[in-house]
Amino acid sequence: MSYDDVEIEDMDWNEELQSYTYPCPCGDLFQITKDDLRLGEEIARCPSCSLYITVIYNLEDFAANKNNSNFQPPKSQPISVA
Repeated sequence: MSYDDVEIEDMDWNEELQSYTYPCPCGDLFQITKDDLRLGEEIARCPSCSLYITVIYNLEDFAANKNNSNFQPPKSQPISVA
């Protein structure tokens, strides 16, 4: 279960980490990247403990074609069928 639900607007953009951050009770920061958000990820994890939060945001605000034309989703790998 998530430690908390946090609106993306309540998180801070950290230029150094290139991720949105939110204070964790352990003293570190929950982190989630823009690429994670574009892929529909909603869990921000703390790198120092086992806690995580659910990030509330509008996926359309982070769509690949909006304000970032160089973002490309991961490419599919070919599957061999024997």
